[in-house]
Amino acid sequence: MKLTAFSDYTMRVLMFLAMERSRLVTIPEIAAAYGISENHLMKVVHQLARSGVIESVRGKGGGIRLAREPGDIRLGEIVRASEGSAPLVECLADEPCSCRIAPVCRLSSVVEKAFAALYATFDDYTLADLVPDAPRMNAILLHRPGNAPPAA
Repeated sequence: MKLTAFSDYTMRVLMFLAMERSRLVTIPEIAAAYGISENHLMKVVHQLARSGVIESVRGKGGGIRLAREPGDIRLGEIVRASEGSAPLVECLADEPCSCRIAPVCRLSSVVEKAFAALYATFDDYTLADLVPDAPRMNAILLHRPGNAPPAA
């Protein structure tokens, strides 16, 4: 089982914003901190803003910030939204299944149970749980060679 890169980047953006609560943050800043594509992050930020998890401020001096407190953002909610509603296996889709053994196979119930356990675990944690040592994480992300500290 593997989360998509989209979910990974979504969590990284939220963690960065949770560490930088006192100011607006830019997509290029987050991309530089993690060494990932600004284009990918634009898609992530767009979805997070549409869902109301973050706020986007346009214009000169604009950027993004969390719209809710980190302790109010459940990881299960975020992962479910970023992973989408695609069926886990073909036989769980609404469309007819081409799998020959689907009528007698128990794989779908095992997969459903496994994912339910995964999401239940994510539901147990909030964004605040991911950044208990924000100063240390910030130091690693923002002050490594090649990254200038943000302007005050």
